[in-house]
Amino acid sequence: MARKVIHNYKQKVLVILGPTGSGKTALGVALAKTLGGEIISADSRQVYKGLDVGSGKDLAAYGRGSSRVRHHLIDVADPSKDFNLAKYQRAANKAIVDILQRKRLPIVVGGSGLYLQAVVDGYDLPKGGVKNSRRAELTGLSAREMWEKINKVKPDFAERLNNSDRNNPRRLARYWEIIITGGEVGRKKQEPKYDFCLLGLDWPDQELRARIDYRILERLEQEGMVEEVKSLHDDGLSWERLQSFGLEYKFVSRHLLGEISYQEMIKQLSAASWRFAKRQRTWFRRWERQGAKISSVKDLDSALRAIKKWQ
Repeated sequence: MARKVIHNYKQKVLVILGPTGSGKTALGVALAKTLGGEIISADSRQVYKGLDVGSGKDLAAYGRGSSRVRHHLIDVADPSKDFNLAKYQRAANKAIVDILQRKRLPIVVGGSGLYLQAVVDGYDLPKGGVKNSRRAELTGLSAREMWEKINKVKPDFAERLNNSDRNNPRRLARYWEIIITGGEVGRKKQEPKYDFCLLGLDWPDQELRARIDYRILERLEQEGMVEEVKSLHDDGLSWERLQSFGLEYKFVSRHLLGEISYQEMIKQLSAASWRFAKRQRTWFRRWERQGAKISSVKDLDSALRAIKKWQ
């Protein structure tokens, strides 16, 4: 008697990743229009309302009216409050379910490696607080001091934490509890629930750096980056909070405070953005060593060819 073969088909989720300035949003929108998809942002700053220019939301790229590409996880949080990894994971998973139920293709787009990996790899994130037996070690410590403790024993993980998590004592305390009790931060919960296709968008160093520098000048001189930061401060965000968002928000804030000139701001922002892009690349390479299969693409055509093999 022939043995019955049971096929376990998983629903498909597309992921577009790459360093800052690589053109992820444009590619994601083009694919969404071609394949009938919706975008789920995987950016630790785009979740915040008002952080528009500096976070690269590029909302005009999604189109208007009936042809507009629907997006998720953009403008969902108050910038005065923390929006951490666990919140993002829950919201992204909810968005995936919603999109699939409407027979659309979820397309996760972003460069925040920790956010992407938490969703794709199904991170088992801590739910409880710090146990009583460990509270004494954390009493009176600032978020910075907690981060430094983590950095001493788990430097790779500490460096990968985004600004929101680095400044969240409660979240850092939970990471610390896992570490000191012998656990692994970001441990996988189970086999992936979905069939993920990971497409990596990147450019040679010289071209990527030129794209980053062009985008910085465009945001400053055409899109009102300085005015955005000033407006956010006028609306109640402290300079400290603004600088915690990093890159544009950090250096524009320093300029508005009179600490650096306009030209020095551009110079420092360019250098910091390039370092950030290299850290993103490092994350994605590490992810590949951990088993992730990331197909390198350059444009819409090469992306569609990779997707055809996946389908």
